[in-house]
Amino acid sequence: MLSQTLGRVRAGLGSVTGRTQTAVPVGSVDTGIIWVAGILMVIGAVMVYSASIALPDAPRFANYKPWHFLVRHLFAIAVGVGLSILAFTVPIREWQRWSKWLFLFGLVLLVIVLIPGVGKVVYGARRWLSLYVLNLQPSELMKIFVILYAADYTVRKQDVILSFMKGALPIGAAVVAVGLLLLLEPDMGAFMVIAVVAGGVLFLGGVSGRLFTGLVGVGVVTFGALIMLSPWRRERIFAYLDPFSEQNALGKGYQLSHSLIAFGRGELFGVGLGGSVEKLHYLPEAHTDFLLAVIGEELGLVAVLAIVLMFFWLTRRAFEIGRLAIRLERTFAGLVAQGVGLWIGLQAFINMGVNLGLLPTKGLTLPLMSYGGSGILANCVAVAILLRVDFENRMLMRGGK
Repeated sequence: MLSQTLGRVRAGLGSVTGRTQTAVPVGSVDTGIIWVAGILMVIGAVMVYSASIALPDAPRFANYKPWHFLVRHLFAIAVGVGLSILAFTVPIREWQRWSKWLFLFGLVLLVIVLIPGVGKVVYGARRWLSLYVLNLQPSELMKIFVILYAADYTVRKQDVILSFMKGALPIGAAVVAVGLLLLLEPDMGAFMVIAVVAGGVLFLGGVSGRLFTGLVGVGVVTFGALIMLSPWRRERIFAYLDPFSEQNALGKGYQLSHSLIAFGRGELFGVGLGGSVEKLHYLPEAHTDFLLAVIGEELGLVAVLAIVLMFFWLTRRAFEIGRLAIRLERTFAGLVAQGVGLWIGLQAFINMGVNLGLLPTKGLTLPLMSYGGSGILANCVAVAILLRVDFENRMLMRGGK
């Protein structure tokens, strides 16, 4: 699948200006990004199968086959790769042109998912729209749309971006609107990622340090208030501080305590692929939010460190591409690339921190790896947009327009 994708990306694509071009030279595409993203997805597929193979033993999944989640995951990857190829063919100027409408489309989806009987409820959260072949999670798509919208907003409002009333307030109101809809689902994890990524894009786009500090302060106070006013969120915080106490280990700290046990069993090289005990109905959501814990148990510290390094490299490469685009006076493209890097890096950091007990438990998956169709689709499209920014940078440096 990876070689086919690479071949399609190298095939003749339209130039930045839409003129017909010959086949794209090998050096025009960052194959490192494709390989790293592909390796992460392959490892993720193997570990999703390993982590979910015992789920049919539970009454809730009694009608499922052992490979049920693997098949759905591979289907999501196939669709995601197909969409990424299409996304790569779209010039960045077209993404900028449609950014406002994509953001509004995302808001509409977030409203629709809250309609009783339309939005699908899982574990008390109404976050999904059933499309029969897969369940669409609008919050995952909104992460891309917010990056595009914030980057476009920063470019359009460059003259007034230092003003609170004309610069920061409108984009702040838009993010708050998204946050309110997400909190109604509820999905505080997605809200946190979207708020931080939007703020990061604004900061990289030139918002003054004083104004940015004020926005960060408001965000910290807001999230603090949400935690203090919500008993079950407070319980999660206290459970995170002491997951092995008798009260927490059997309550809100149950997932975290078993995640830490999984890492402890894995030691340096793991107990072997398929040998996890925690995935046998001890660790909830082992194939989604806590996939890294199963990786640590079965493949050990070495594999976990390799995954950390791959995410670090991918994030760093995204920022390098963004900085180059900005130096080439392609500000929107540069901010989008850095926004993608910030999103993938931040979400991976939060997921890893939760698995390792460094952060309170949040419902965020590991990008490109965890089970979840919408997340895989959004991640693949984001990587494709990043590749497109890099492709246009290279074409411009070679004398293209």
